[in-house]
Amino acid sequence: MADYKDQQPEAKNYSFDVQKLYIEMLLADAESFARAQNIFNPKSFDRKLQPIAKFVKDYMDEYKVMPEVEIVNAEHDIKLKTAKDLDPAHFNWLLDEFETFCRHKALERAIIDSADLLEKGDYGPVEEKIKDAVRIGLTKDLGTDYFEDPKARLMALKDNNGTVKTGWSMLDKKLYGGFNKGELSIFAGSSGAGKSLFLQNVALNWANVGMNVIYFTFELSEELSSMRVDSMSTGVASNEIFKKIDDIDLMVRMQGQKSGKFQLKYMSSGCTVNDLRAYIKEYEVQTGTKPDCICVDYLDLLMPISKRVSPSDLFIKDKYVSEELRNYAVESQMLLATASQLNRASVEEIEFDHSHISGGLSKIQTADNVIGIFTSRAMKERGRYQIQFMKTRSSSGVGQKVDLEFNVDSLRISSLDEEESQSYNTQGKNKIYDSLKQTSKVTADTPKEPKMPDPRKGDDIGKVKASVEGGKLRQLLNELHSDEDQ
Repeated sequence: MADYKDQQPEAKNYSFDVQKLYIEMLLADAESFARAQNIFNPKSFDRKLQPIAKFVKDYMDEYKVMPEVEIVNAEHDIKLKTAKDLDPAHFNWLLDEFETFCRHKALERAIIDSADLLEKGDYGPVEEKIKDAVRIGLTKDLGTDYFEDPKARLMALKDNNGTVKTGWSMLDKKLYGGFNKGELSIFAGSSGAGKSLFLQNVALNWANVGMNVIYFTFELSEELSSMRVDSMSTGVASNEIFKKIDDIDLMVRMQGQKSGKFQLKYMSSGCTVNDLRAYIKEYEVQTGTKPDCICVDYLDLLMPISKRVSPSDLFIKDKYVSEELRNYAVESQMLLATASQLNRASVEEIEFDHSHISGGLSKIQTADNVIGIFTSRAMKERGRYQIQFMKTRSSSGVGQKVDLEFNVDSLRISSLDEEESQSYNTQGKNKIYDSLKQTSKVTADTPKEPKMPDPRKGDDIGKVKASVEGGKLRQLLNELHSDEDQ
């Protein structure tokens, strides 16, 4: 136990005399005070020193110059000393110590002020107070000197921007290399469009290139999700998995030896970003592995941290959740991909826009990349998915579409190169034209059913009207338009 205590950092001494020294040294050097002005808060000081600290701050705000020690002493009973003959290194020490002092005191106030909120179970404001306190610090990063070294600046961006390929070449091309760490990317699709399939495929792609991946599932169990990935990873059809257990076991183990970590975790719907954060921290502690990529299946099933947000208000709820997810991505510098539901209005559409996102614009406004997933029964039969860029921050691909190949047996989604995509589109169009011709022929040759006349419209008795399978024809036309938009 003694050894443990010896390892602990020594507690900071913020006595009355130490705090008084901070003020005296700040008044002795205008440069130091200017650098510390943004964190100088009278509430941080001892109760007896707060009037002096407030006087100094108010004097600076009004006259734009520091008061002399004599002026301060004339207004207060506690007398300050004039700090003289100080070395520049002393002021470096002062700024480091004063920064820590201000942060610790802000944290102390946040904890005290949160007592009533904690009793009420209102954790959202508590978290914000703690975050604000922890963020307190001096502005030491001066940013980028644009003209100083352009080559070094560009090479640093190239080498360190954390871009990770999705595994789909045409998609990566549109994204200028792939997704970036610290970004939130959303795959949006209607019910049954394959949102989970896309997330599972991209998670496997990342693991295959050596990234450590955690996949959170809120609907499917870990076992079923894993079995899906078994098919994707080995190429064995889902209905053949149990017939080839030994082969699956060998292939997955061999692949795992050359891949990154891939952890699947079921979480109940209604959990928050804090629940994900807690799990990831526990994962890091137990495994000693820091994740590179997080997949959340899916965003709409998460709840906001704040209890004040009503789950029924989808716009506000999704706004909070998407912001919390993106903040976590930025904070942790991980790749974070999730999925979201498109609304009913998107079902018959072949072009997606912001109005088709369930819950409104809040998700799109927050996310860095939003990619719409489009498919249909005819497209699946031809082994094809199509994605549309609804939003990107780092590319000019908005509105563009990319064709992807889909293996219905292995559930694997893979790239089509530009030549294959063009050929595939041509074949698909021919099939659609053939279907249209066949539909027209069947319609023309089918005996026409008589329709009751409407005297109000001047219909004659015995007049018949041809019936057309409008729904099927519209579906085929949609398929055609979808292909022509490439």
